Amino acid sequence: MLLLRDVARGDLGGLKKLAATLNSVNLPNNAKVLSSLIDKSVKSFAGKIEDPFEREYLFVLEDLRNKTIIGTSMIIAQHGTKDAPHIYFQVTEAEHYSATIDKHFRHKVLSIGYNYDGPTEIGGLVVDPPYRSGTEKPGKQLSYVRFLFMAMHRALFRDRVLAELLPPLMKDGRSLLWESIGKKFTGLDYVEADKASRVNKEFIKELFPSSDIYASLFPAKAQKLIGEVGEHTRGVQRMLERIGFRYSNHIDPFDGGPHYEANLSEVSLVRHFRTAVVGKEPWELEAQDVLVGISRGKGTNRFRAVRTQVRFDDQVVYFPKAARELIKVKPGEKVSIIPFEGPAGGA
Repeated sequence: MLLLRDVARGDLGGLKKLAATLNSVNLPNNAKVLSSLIDKSVKSFAGKIEDPFEREYLFVLEDLRNKTIIGTSMIIAQHGTKDAPHIYFQVTEAEHYSATIDKHFRHKVLSIGYNYDGPTEIGGLVVDPPYRSGTEKPGKQLSYVRFLFMAMHRALFRDRVLAELLPPLMKDGRSLLWESIGKKFTGLDYVEADKASRVNKEFIKELFPSSDIYASLFPAKAQKLIGEVGEHTRGVQRMLERIGFRYSNHIDPFDGGPHYEANLSEVSLVRHFRTAVVGKEPWELEAQDVLVGISRGKGTNRFRAVRTQVRFDDQVVYFPKAARELIKVKPGEKVSIIPFEGPAGGA
């Protein structure tokens, strides 16, 4: 079985190994950045960051057969504050018609926007390539575990949830949309701007135009990328749509990737969230496919979850001994559950 849990300080080596393989925006191959992510997550899970909306939670998926971290996912309790606003382009359409020459045009218009009281953001989803296919569905586990945790700790998160999806990028990793807009107004390459924005986004607010930008002025290829999802992100897009997310007509100002949003209470996984008391044997095979999790206030692993088959009997839940041992629960303890497959969890 694969174990979902909160990241621990001892996981730095495992994350560095995974990051060296991927070196993605979500998991950069930088020991200092990774150490910072781990530190903030450990403090967040422990409740040592006083304001709950300043917390960031990093989950890892561990293959216990070889003690290897094979993926990560993340929750940012609030993306967009007075000190660091959530910045986006709103995508609208403007129509223009001239009776004199009988010409009619529809233009995509980008308007810079700022959110100082932003939503909860889900992100940081990466999976080691050799594990991406197969019946265990590690990517789906890492994605769904965030909703299990948010449902368990509803007061720690905003009512609205945001997912920023990656768009198609050029072969060298650059963004064609950034080349068309951002680079012209900041003088920074895409990678430079992305690194700078992780520290402070002030330069975008000061250097980007406050007036509307007509996408018709961009190269045709750049225009087509607005709001498009990259090939390797389409699976995430379909998953989000299945559980209730929709394109918000907002895009990332760096690369044009679409923003998908939903009300947390309306996400199907959260609507079907339930708790139950762990029952004793016997265990029966006819069951439901779910994620089962538990949070504890003490210890290095404050959160553990596993995908398993369960059977419900009113407020009692039965599942295999191996899964119980993996998340360290005993009969009589209360666990939290969301569907993994089926109508609410998706096929």
